Amino acid sequence: MDDYIAQRSLTRLDESLLTHIPPFSLLSHEQIREILDQATVRRYGEGTTVFNEGDPADRFFMVLDGYIRVVRVTPAGEQIISLHIPSGQLFGIARAIGRETYPATAITASEAIILSWPTTVWDHFVVSYPGFSSETYKILGLRMGELNMRVVEMATQQVEQRVANTLLRLVNQTGRKVADGIEVDFSITRQDLSEMTATTLHTISRLLSAWEKHGLVKSRRKHIVVSNPQGLVALARDHG
Repeated sequence: MDDYIAQRSLTRLDESLLTHIPPFSLLSHEQIREILDQATVRRYGEGTTVFNEGDPADRFFMVLDGYIRVVRVTPAGEQIISLHIPSGQLFGIARAIGRETYPATAITASEAIILSWPTTVWDHFVVSYPGFSSETYKILGLRMGELNMRVVEMATQQVEQRVANTLLRLVNQTGRKVADGIEVDFSITRQDLSEMTATTLHTISRLLSAWEKHGLVKSRRKHIVVSNPQGLVALARDHG
């Protein structure tokens, strides 16, 4: 497949790479080695589809490095970005919610190194490795909480608040400090923001231009820097 380049031999991945990651943090190095020995590791280029909504969920995944964009398509055919998943988290864990197909499409938001396992080993992992199950469901709970929060925002907040809250979540989850503020640590376009906030591209462009004039953000091609986080917080809370 041209969408990825096969990574280096799995035996060269050290167990210490997983010791800090919640589903594996309670395991011994020997147990982590067992898990790695059952995995496939691949490097994906930015913008590569890992799996599509509705595909058979025959594997589950973990982002070792990079970011994943989770996308849903509405009955009307509109694309909505549901979540961004950072490195160190599992995704595509349809088995954990009782599904046999993937509920959404996963696309790399940056170049990414991804581990994957056949879904047939999921039940064995849950039973055999302490903390794997509890930490996995904790992650699911946090994601459901974020999705519920976004539903509330859609129903109760004005466009400016929704966009401000979305940018704040992105910099809190993935931001890296740069000279002029905190930058979202992967490529993000104005179209992406419109899909995340149920807002038109025109409105996103108008808001970002206005915020840039007021020193709140700096918007460059596929990159957004929040220059004044407290100012953005004030906008997010306005009219609340």
